[in-house]
Amino acid sequence: MAMKFIFPLSLLFAGLQSIAAAAQPNILFFFADDQRYDTLSCAGHPIVQTPTIDHLAEQGVRFSNAHVTTAVCWVSRAVLLTGQWARSHAQRDAIPTVKPEALTTMFPVVLRDAGYRTGHFGKWHMKAPAGFKPEEQYDEYEAIGRNPYIKTLPDGSKRHETDIVCDRGIDFIKSQPQGKPFALNLCFNAAHAEDSDHRPGIGLYPWPSSTDGMYEDRSIPPARLGDPSIFEAHPQFLKDSINRQRWFWGYDTPEKFETNVRAYYRMISGIDKGISRVLAALEAAGLAENTIIIYSGDNGYYLGDRGFQGKWSHYEESLRVPMVIYDPRVPQADRGRVNEELVLNVDLAPTILDFAGVTKPAAYEGRSLVPFVQNKTVTDWRKFFFCEHLDLAPTLTWEGIRDERYVYARYFDQKPPYEFLHDLEKDRDQLKNFASDPDHAEALAKMRALCDAEMNARGGALLPLDQRGKQKTDTKKKSAKKKAKAKK
Repeated sequence: MAMKFIFPLSLLFAGLQSIAAAAQPNILFFFADDQRYDTLSCAGHPIVQTPTIDHLAEQGVRFSNAHVTTAVCWVSRAVLLTGQWARSHAQRDAIPTVKPEALTTMFPVVLRDAGYRTGHFGKWHMKAPAGFKPEEQYDEYEAIGRNPYIKTLPDGSKRHETDIVCDRGIDFIKSQPQGKPFALNLCFNAAHAEDSDHRPGIGLYPWPSSTDGMYEDRSIPPARLGDPSIFEAHPQFLKDSINRQRWFWGYDTPEKFETNVRAYYRMISGIDKGISRVLAALEAAGLAENTIIIYSGDNGYYLGDRGFQGKWSHYEESLRVPMVIYDPRVPQADRGRVNEELVLNVDLAPTILDFAGVTKPAAYEGRSLVPFVQNKTVTDWRKFFFCEHLDLAPTLTWEGIRDERYVYARYFDQKPPYEFLHDLEKDRDQLKNFASDPDHAEALAKMRALCDAEMNARGGALLPLDQRGKQKTDTKKKSAKKKAKAKK
């Protein structure tokens, strides 16, 4: 029997009363997968070409210090939709499944009840309880996955998932009725690796035909933090983790690394080309001048740095993501800025509701970024944030704090718990662990206390490992076996 999710009437009425109908903007949200923060040409990348996203940044705001609270696909999507940290929204005995009550105030549900036409096309992947039907939360919904990326259409032609997602978005825009605002999420699987196909290039990172041949004339430099000594300095549990297992899939020879990274860049440029088509349709429909556009990603990506592929852990490459917001209503003099505040994916749901003029639910834990988009002064913005990863136990379960100088992380399922403390002033690349350094004892104590406070504010420590339900695991034994197999 389908589970029913009842939207609180008090929230509905509050939202409806706060809307000035004539001024409601449309909201178009593009969400990339596994895109590290620096892989945009507007962020200074010397190879990747993203002219469409660059133009949005030139006319909007690029948030150069954006992070996710949990660096993994399914949880990051839940954080985005619910406006809550994982520790707040996850069922403690069924991590990472989202609590039913958190789903009642997902931002698309709030917007839909406030008069918006809503749509979702592309990757879904959020872990919801039995009976929850995502298609019932939107006016139009279609989950479009990978495996394979290149899909055979009914007429026998082939089309990439990125292009299909954009096709659906274009159809949605073309059918938009007059006088009604829309909120559309286009969620790409790119640039996630095709885990089931380890052939270099077109197998592991299959790109759309629109980017055929791109970057063939460019040599791909090795990973900046790819020296083997950096990997060897890790504790054994991280050396045995899924991060290293997947490194053997994609990067364990110079030839394989160059082929795969070039293909990964093509996938990102494929997203950019797809976005260009959607924006052209928006302009043709006469909707561009009242449509806010947001671009971001679900987590970072290692690309061989530290001897890793993937995300999941506490380093900058894993937690930091691209984020661009463009509001065509902002005066020209206030556009084209780069904001360096610590902003988070948990801020996007309250931002979207703020743009729509809808009161955010009390359960939301993030803050609106609208003042930054409008170039207003914000004097009380966060100076640190709580970050975590609650599954792939026991190897990659951790919690921590990132502030303007330090990064603290403790891997709590290790026996005893293993702590990291990075000093970004002394070691921007997080190559040294200062947790045992007497000169950093005061900083370590402060960051531990902050971590405890933030953790306890969201329900406290997790249940013992054997009481958390059937969650994904990442054990040394399993990882070591797969690593050995990948070497063959």
